[in-house]
Amino acid sequence: MITSCHQQKKIEPVQYPETKKCDTVDNYFGTAVPDPYRWLEDDYSEETANWVKAQNAVTQQFLSQIPYRDQMKSHLMEIMNYPKEGAPWKKGDRYFFYRNDGLQNQSVLYYKNTLDGEAVELLDPNKLSDDGTVALSTLDISDDGNYLGYAISRNGSDWQEIYVKNIETGEVLNDHLVWVKFSGIAWKDDGFFYSRFPEPKNELSGVNENGKLYYHKIGTEQSTDQLAYEDRTNPNISFSADVVNKRYLVIYGSESTSGNSLYFKDLDKKNAQFVKVVTTFEDDYSVVDELDGNLLVKTNHDAPEYKVVSIPMDNPAPENWKDIIPAAKEVLAGVSHMGKRLIANYTKDARSLVKIFDESGKFLDNLDNDMIGSIGGFAGEPEESETFYTVTSYITPATIYRYDITNNKSTLYKKSEINFNSDDYTTEQVFYTSKDGTKVPMFITHKKGIKMDGNNPTLLYGYGGFNISLTPGFSVTRIAWLEQGGVLAVANLRGGGEYGRAWHEAGTKLQKQNVFDDCIAAAEYLIAQGYTSPEKLALQGGSNGGLLVGAVVNQRPDLFAVAIPQVGVMDMLRYHKFTIGRYWAVDYGTSEDSKEMFEYLYKYSPLHSIQNGVEYPAILVTTADHDDRVVPAHSFKYAAALQNSNIGDRPHLIRIESNAGHGGGKPLDKTIEETVDMFSFIFFNMGIEPKY
Repeated sequence: MITSCHQQKKIEPVQYPETKKCDTVDNYFGTAVPDPYRWLEDDYSEETANWVKAQNAVTQQFLSQIPYRDQMKSHLMEIMNYPKEGAPWKKGDRYFFYRNDGLQNQSVLYYKNTLDGEAVELLDPNKLSDDGTVALSTLDISDDGNYLGYAISRNGSDWQEIYVKNIETGEVLNDHLVWVKFSGIAWKDDGFFYSRFPEPKNELSGVNENGKLYYHKIGTEQSTDQLAYEDRTNPNISFSADVVNKRYLVIYGSESTSGNSLYFKDLDKKNAQFVKVVTTFEDDYSVVDELDGNLLVKTNHDAPEYKVVSIPMDNPAPENWKDIIPAAKEVLAGVSHMGKRLIANYTKDARSLVKIFDESGKFLDNLDNDMIGSIGGFAGEPEESETFYTVTSYITPATIYRYDITNNKSTLYKKSEINFNSDDYTTEQVFYTSKDGTKVPMFITHKKGIKMDGNNPTLLYGYGGFNISLTPGFSVTRIAWLEQGGVLAVANLRGGGEYGRAWHEAGTKLQKQNVFDDCIAAAEYLIAQGYTSPEKLALQGGSNGGLLVGAVVNQRPDLFAVAIPQVGVMDMLRYHKFTIGRYWAVDYGTSEDSKEMFEYLYKYSPLHSIQNGVEYPAILVTTADHDDRVVPAHSFKYAAALQNSNIGDRPHLIRIESNAGHGGGKPLDKTIEETVDMFSFIFFNMGIEPKY
């Protein structure tokens, strides 16, 4: 329930901290570009630390005056306090799964010897820190089922530390591997493969180069780890590995977020050499399994919507590849090989559709579950005849099913215990028209029976990049928005992966404006259809979605009352100079590529397209001090420029979280605090008072 807050508590106009300007100027193809806040890129300086402290003080002073924040926090904690459990997967003789009792900062890893047996705690990340800022980032169980290899991250950083635990005894071994990033743990015999970088001079913003693949044997020092693969000729390539069928080492080489090379090696053959299947980076390749001397590979090579091919390992030239699951109209999002079946998870108009094939690629059936939403899971070993999957939607909490692969039969395994009535809400999918005539899908969720009078507070969320699909998913924090009468709109913008390669590429480089046009058209549709009005519309997005928010608000400030750019890429001229930012060039291009590319980036870059004398919406920028993916300097410089150009009385604030990163592994208490700050900021600046 919400009411207009006509006599809302008056908050004094914000007095922003003074941000000094320096005289730094860069020259791009003859164009001089001032960068007066370059000094904020030094995340270790005392001057930057003082600026952060001053900005946070102003932001918290503003937020603390909003009268309903305490009630909002109490209510959010109340609705979040229910047990949450993930789909189990089997390895060896045990079933492993994650569980959160309700308000634990991090979910706990358990195992059972039988499905109806007693749960045994295997790893509780909450015991690794006092404040929940140590998160479990990846893990794998050894082939014999005796050891857990796991990686943790601290304070939200992408840097990982790997440890090993004896599952039977619970003993954590002395193994400790550092400077690991974007790595899996691929077991072989009594050790595993992993990837790492050299120790950086600046761990939060320094460029990550010269990635290498190593093999670590249990019980040894990291300094003795065996180098498994490197490429000395190209320091920009990073490597990841998998061990397929307990025998074949598969290596993926990447120099961006799209496209990879593919090599393999038979570990059971002495002195075996790597076989280079693909040496370019034009397409995506992901090995599903090895079967009868062939690699089963999911790829978009000659298949924009992806397919599965069989590659003979003794003669892997492309002319010998055979289509096993040909490309379809739907996008093939993932494939599992289990129980002599290929379980293919497709995306159709951003919804999941699962098809079952035999090992030769013959279609057998659709998954026997017709729920509309997102389906995920299907983890386990190839020899298993059962697996588990989860179904969820914007109004349906995660429901776990046990799946009999042989008989294509699903049975309910576990239902959510949240106190929420899905029947009171509805989700519809609409297709609206963008500026160039392209039809774009959008999911709109709200309480049943709302009036289309343009007075509903509406939160529009978008991403539009890196081939990532926004599919329906349940979020308790979004329920806190919906139950107050809010409308949630999620637009599937170009640049994402919802319709394959063409849809992705239509939102990249010199076509990036399509993404912004799609978002603007979504806002105009919501207003035209009576869902909301510019006075009641907020725009939210994170990372590449933060870039989206910054660019769109700069181009059409008249459409929105509030904007929430989170951990955004805001400086499009320098993004590639930090950590792994160069990987994003496949989507963005760089300011150094050409004069045309520079001018295109310069025109929409959120930092550079802020105009003096324009009244922008109320804006709350969010970032974190340990974000080493999109470094916080992006948000620092953007917020400083925004405050410097400010006219009118709408606040332009920045919220800088401490001991947190890009978002992954964020403890629940920090998530709750951030949600309360964002929603209270939105409601207040719409002139709305939520009721609890």
